[in-house]
Amino acid sequence: MTQQEEQKKDNVESSAMGLMSHLVELRDRLLRVVISVLAIFLCLFYWANDIYTYLAGPLTRHLPEGTQMIAIDVASPFLTPFKLVLMLSVFLAMPFILYQIWGFVAPGLYKHEKRLAGPLLAASIVLFYCGMLFAFYIVFPLVFGFFTSVGPEMVAISTDIGRYLDFVISLFFGFGLAFEVPIATILLVAMGMTTPDQLAEKRPYVIVGAFVMGMLLTPPDIISQVLLAVPIWILFESGVVASRMIFAERLQKDAEQAAQDKADEAEEESSMGGDDYEVVNDPADTSQSSGHEEYEPLTDAEMEAEMDRIEEGEDDDEDDGAYVETASTDSDTSKKVNKKTKKKKTKQSKKKGKGSSTAEDSGS
Repeated sequence: MTQQEEQKKDNVESSAMGLMSHLVELRDRLLRVVISVLAIFLCLFYWANDIYTYLAGPLTRHLPEGTQMIAIDVASPFLTPFKLVLMLSVFLAMPFILYQIWGFVAPGLYKHEKRLAGPLLAASIVLFYCGMLFAFYIVFPLVFGFFTSVGPEMVAISTDIGRYLDFVISLFFGFGLAFEVPIATILLVAMGMTTPDQLAEKRPYVIVGAFVMGMLLTPPDIISQVLLAVPIWILFESGVVASRMIFAERLQKDAEQAAQDKADEAEEESSMGGDDYEVVNDPADTSQSSGHEEYEPLTDAEMEAEMDRIEEGEDDDEDDGAYVETASTDSDTSKKVNKKTKKKKTKQSKKKGKGSSTAEDSGS
C-alpha cells in the first residue's frame, strides 16, 4: 500500500470518527433532555389535579351556578391531568432543552454569530413565557366570559375537561409563537435579507398578516383573533426599533456605501454625457432628406449633348458625376440603376428624334 493510499484511508477513518463523536454527543444531550423532563414530571404529577383546577379557573369562574365541567371519556379523569403535567414539564424544561441544543450547535458558529445567538436564545424563551402568561391572565377571562354569556338560556354549559385542555394548549402555543415576532425581525435584519426601513414600509402588509395569523393560530372567534393580532403588531414595531438599535453601526455603513455608489454612478453618467459626439444620419434612412435637389428631366439639347459625350467614349467617372448632380438617390445601387435607365431613355428619344426628322424631310 502506497503512502497516498494510506493517507486517504486515514482521512476516511478520521471523518468517520468525527461523525461518530457528533452522534454520541447528540445522544448524550437527548438523554439529558429526556431525564430533565421526566424529573420535572415526577415532581409535579402528585399535584396534577390541583394544577388542572388552577388551569380551569378562567372558565369555572364564568360558569353559571350549579354547573361544572364533565368527563366524557372513561379515562379522561386520569389521562387529562397526566397530559397537562407532561406538557407543563416540557414547557418548564424548555430553557434547559434550548441550552442543550445551543451546546450542540455553538461549536460550529463564528464568534459574531455566538454573540448574537446567545441573547436571542434567552430572549426567545422569555418572550414565549410572556405569550403564555398573556393568554392565561388576559385572553382567557375575556374569551370565556364572552362564550358563557352569549349562549341560549335553556343550554346548560358543561365543558369536557379533555376538550378544554386542547383549547387552552392551542392558545398557549399560538400566543407563545406570536410573541417571537421581534426575534424573527432581528434575525431577518441580521442575515441581511431586509432593513428596518424596508420593514417599516411593509407595515400595512404586516397588520393584515397579523390578523391572518390570529385566525390560524386561535380558535374561530373574533375576540381571540384580535387579542392575538394586536400584540403581534406591537411586537413587530418593537422588533423594528430593536434592530435599528442593535445594527445601527452596520446600517450606517451600508447607507454610506449606498450613497457613495450612487454618487459614483451619477459622476460616471455625467462624464459620459459631457463628451461631444457628432450625430450622423443613417444613409439607409429614406425618411430624411438627402440634401440633393429634386430630379428634373433633361431637355432635348442636353440629351443631344449627353449622347454625343457617350458616343465619344467619355470616362465613366465624368458620366457618374453628371448624373449625381441631377439624381436624388442615396445608395450606389440606385445610382447605377438610374444611370442605365437614363441611357436607355436617351437612346430611345434619340432614335425617335431621328425618325421624326427623316419623316419631315420625306414629307417636304
